[in-house]
Amino acid sequence: MVFNPVDKLKYLTAALLAVVLAAGCASEAEGTVKLTIATFGEFGYDPLLKEYEAAHPGIRIESRVAEFEAHHKGAATQMAAGRGAADILAIEEQYMPQFRQSAAKFVDLARFGARDLQTRWPQWKWEQGLGPAGAVLGLGTDMGSLAMCFRKDYFGQAGLPTDRDAVSRLWPTWEDYARVADQFSAKVPATKFADSAGGIYTAILNQSPENFFSASDDSFIADRNPGLQRAFTLAGQIGAKGQTARVTPFTQPWNVAIKQGSFATIACPAWMLTQIQEAGGAENAGKWDVASVPGGGGNNGGSFLTVPAQSEHPQQAYELAKWLTDPAQEIRLFSASNILPSEPAAYRSPAVLEKVDPYFSGAPIGRIYAASADTLQPNYRGLKDAVVRPTFGTALGRVESGKQSLDAAWNQAVAEARAAVS
Repeated sequence: MVFNPVDKLKYLTAALLAVVLAAGCASEAEGTVKLTIATFGEFGYDPLLKEYEAAHPGIRIESRVAEFEAHHKGAATQMAAGRGAADILAIEEQYMPQFRQSAAKFVDLARFGARDLQTRWPQWKWEQGLGPAGAVLGLGTDMGSLAMCFRKDYFGQAGLPTDRDAVSRLWPTWEDYARVADQFSAKVPATKFADSAGGIYTAILNQSPENFFSASDDSFIADRNPGLQRAFTLAGQIGAKGQTARVTPFTQPWNVAIKQGSFATIACPAWMLTQIQEAGGAENAGKWDVASVPGGGGNNGGSFLTVPAQSEHPQQAYELAKWLTDPAQEIRLFSASNILPSEPAAYRSPAVLEKVDPYFSGAPIGRIYAASADTLQPNYRGLKDAVVRPTFGTALGRVESGKQSLDAAWNQAVAEARAAVS
């Protein structure tokens, strides 16, 4: 058969298209499903995802990891546009109220039997993952129950107890913590007592049932919530005395301050231990220890795995999310990365309770964080929590730097917050 150049080109194009279509059909025939999972920071999922792929030959998983704010802003844009979102989208608990208002853009996981899993989690954690009409939007991953990390070498220099149980007894309340700060600063003036006023403020605030908005009707209550003003005042007073290193967690200055030993205490959820160790390096091993947090309880962190409605494989996405949040996997994540499970069956397991951390002077971190987890109570996050919360943190920064008095900073923060939600 003889072709002219035009016919030859048409023939070759048709043949190439046939090969491509055949390859596509072969792939579909093999049943390969590509799933994407988007998280922020490090969830420790990489080895688990490889294991899941090995056990499910028809599944291929792509992991996307972004910085905290970029992840959530990008997710909001993708959900609004109806395209671009991962099959599994991790959402941190402070952002859940915002995304809950777009519940229709998520798969109701009850379709696949998620309600049968409800008893895995404490009621407050389960309810954080529900939509306005009770749809199951997400399955809980970790939680951020609090403890207090402290430099026992600096406490010794200040003439304070260094035994973790004795240190815990120093501060049953945050007012006691402030008094210890005064004692410490009088004896070791070259070292700051805490990393930042914002960190202290957040820890106190997370022990309160309500913050900026009413749990009953989501109305703005920041200007009349005594718990909020107490947190702001206590943290601001410590900052105004120059007892903080004025470093924002997870920034480069914060990492440097840890490495250089610039401060002596920090309210630390379990997941923060890894960051402290990485920032501090081998030379600071054994200098840190872990005590109870003043006030008892409080939660800082914890996320949910959701499935956007735009996913082409919601059933398979749900099955992967279900497996990742199973207590067995949660226990393994804590063992490897100090990511505390949110299921009581997991954090009360021997594998968690028996864990100690050599870097933190052999502290029994499993027992400490499990005890803290058992005290957690619901902490209502309003629909615009993520909008208002930074306003007060910025105000405390002005107090720390001496740019504004505590009262003036409070009044400005309240006014700015009210304007942001009006």
